[in-house]
Amino acid sequence: MWIKIAGILLRNRVAFIVGVACITVFLGAWIGKAEMSYEYASLLPETDSAFLDYVEFHETFGQEGNVMVVAFHDDDFYRLEKVNAWIATRDSVRAVPGVEALVDITRSFDLRKDTVARSFAITPVFPPRVRDEGQLDSLVGVIESLPFYDGTLFNKEKRVYGMLITIAADVMRSPTRVGLVKEVARLVGNFSREHRLEVHYSGLPYIRVVNAENLKREMYMFILLSLLVTTCALYLFFRSFRTVGFCLLIVLVCVCWTVGVMSMLGLKITLLTAMVPPLLIVICVPNLVFMINKFHVEYDRHGNKIKGLQRMIEKIGNASFMCNLTTAAGFGTFIITSSRILVEFGITASIGIFFVYLICLILVPAIFSFLRPPDRKQTRHIHNRYVRRALERAVAVVLRYRRRVYAVIAVLMALGAVGLSRIETTGYMIEDLKESDPIRRDLLFFEDNFDGLMPLEVTVDFKKPRQVMTLANLERLDGFSAELAGDEDISRPISVVEVIKFANQAFYNGNPAYYRLPTAQTRNFILRYATTAAGEVGGMARSFIDSSMQRVRLSFRVKDVGTVKMQEKERVIREIGERYLPADKARVTVTGSSIINFKGTRYLVKNLFASLALAIGLIALLMAWMFRSKRMVLVAMLPNILPQIITAALMGYLGIPVKASTVLVFSIAFGISVDGTIHYLAKYRQELRPTRHGRKEIPVAAVTALRETGQSMIYNAIILFFGFGIFALSDFGGTVALGLLVSITLLTTMFSNLMLLPSLLLTLDGMAVKRRLRREGKRAAAGI
Repeated sequence: MWIKIAGILLRNRVAFIVGVACITVFLGAWIGKAEMSYEYASLLPETDSAFLDYVEFHETFGQEGNVMVVAFHDDDFYRLEKVNAWIATRDSVRAVPGVEALVDITRSFDLRKDTVARSFAITPVFPPRVRDEGQLDSLVGVIESLPFYDGTLFNKEKRVYGMLITIAADVMRSPTRVGLVKEVARLVGNFSREHRLEVHYSGLPYIRVVNAENLKREMYMFILLSLLVTTCALYLFFRSFRTVGFCLLIVLVCVCWTVGVMSMLGLKITLLTAMVPPLLIVICVPNLVFMINKFHVEYDRHGNKIKGLQRMIEKIGNASFMCNLTTAAGFGTFIITSSRILVEFGITASIGIFFVYLICLILVPAIFSFLRPPDRKQTRHIHNRYVRRALERAVAVVLRYRRRVYAVIAVLMALGAVGLSRIETTGYMIEDLKESDPIRRDLLFFEDNFDGLMPLEVTVDFKKPRQVMTLANLERLDGFSAELAGDEDISRPISVVEVIKFANQAFYNGNPAYYRLPTAQTRNFILRYATTAAGEVGGMARSFIDSSMQRVRLSFRVKDVGTVKMQEKERVIREIGERYLPADKARVTVTGSSIINFKGTRYLVKNLFASLALAIGLIALLMAWMFRSKRMVLVAMLPNILPQIITAALMGYLGIPVKASTVLVFSIAFGISVDGTIHYLAKYRQELRPTRHGRKEIPVAAVTALRETGQSMIYNAIILFFGFGIFALSDFGGTVALGLLVSITLLTTMFSNLMLLPSLLLTLDGMAVKRRLRREGKRAAAGI
């Protein structure tokens, strides 16, 4: 079959080149339409109960992750000039298109008891401009006597002042939020520079915008670095700028096709899909190395260029197909995770790998058929003395010291088991950010001064309309909130209960001692007008009570405590809820971005392990289909599973936790690492065909296959090691871990394929031959 394919490709090479060029131009036009993702990609499937609770919360109470926060520390903030400058900055920020609401210490409200109208008057605390120091002192006295705002807009004890900026939902989902966030940062930055203050920024809108911009920058950086690494590696191997140039052309065509199709399918660029172009560059080069190396070997034997290209396709076409199929299978298993971001990554990477195989198969023979035959300088790498010396040492180990190889493997497996027992599972919102990252430092600032920023939402359904505002239920909600806020990692809530306390304080002429729920004597008056007051103070009625007054929202903030601790907190919250709000009277739901984040991380890790198991099983089936031998499957799988165990053990010893980014390593590395195994075993089978299958021929075939394919395995291991190593330059810890761990795994796989693979092959095939000879001897004896 491959002889016919080779003939078709070489006879019609001009037509194939023109066809590839036309498709490249067409898909290249789509690249400019590719968009960055500015939306939160949920890791949970849409059918998960936690995700459904989150959606229901949004439908009832609106968005909770669209607030950008700004804060600064200043022991001398209450100066006339500085406060007026901050008011001007506040007004400029409020005027930015897309800012839906803004609240800070100078844009806050007070409740005043109107004894004539028997209601509460809602008045701004600060005027548009403060006249003098006397007025400022009076205003400071008012705002700092209102516990409702302390811990939310300012921290009176630590002299920290904040601003909460609500961004419109449609802007949050569009690229225009990048400009909005930058404009807000510019306006606040002008104030901070003028008054020499360090301003801190956070909130999900800000974090997502900054991460998306960093992601875009890193994507271009990694594409350039991967091209640079592969260019240097290809030149060192082949010593020809012409060969390197055409290889880079093929690589860029593969990337162009993949990004173009991704844009056509409407897939946006996320943290994972941004890695696909540099990954394809790194994966494409080993395909080119195997093909060009085989072409040079064949040409070196007989000096016929066309025959060399034809033999190249014939000899490694099937093995190359299986290599790319197994690599695509490793990425494709992410599709079963039900996580949109991983499904898109799996689809994009699998399509890209298919393009890599197809384009390499078409363009390598087509382009090299028009180039001059390789000279001695270009084929010198075949006889590289350093590589040859390394291979001869590997041959000596395989032939003479197989028992020592097995002993070393046994020791590594034992150490691996110990390392595996030390692995921990965790997941923090900021763990993938470097210690020096501004986002990390700012988030820690907010945790120290405002008890965290991650939204933790508790909704209570009293099962009957108009039950929220009864004094008994308000007392239950207050008891629940007070006990929960006693946790050092959870903030005091914003809720209708706090507004009613605010109203009670106003009823007693602003005395902070009366910031509490009303008594039985005052409840009728206060509760009657509290809802109206809530509607004015931050849109409380719309955002915290549903229209039937049956469901209420308690909005907490929680520190980034990790998935393990967050899981325990959720359990405790539900226990506290059961004590204050029994199931027969109310239904308590715990949700918010903090809950979705930790449950999504746990779900993802669990499903990534399932996808890894599926990848191993699927690749094993492909091996069985290719080699038609159970023994071959065993021989092929063991040398590729061992590096996975070693890498996992290193994670345990080095304290690298199991999380979404590190679990990705195993599926990706396993899909790539089997390429060398497939090429070796395919060559081994080819060497056995001309002779009768016997014990003497097995070592010869194994050594010949090792000497021929070992060179390409070494070249590819070097390229892949440095190709994935470039990800260590990322600002995202997950990407750094992915790059380093995959590099280590693939380098370990090279040694495993060079020594363990042929050792197992010789041992198992030798045992099989012995068994067959014994059976034949018994049959012969019986015949005698």
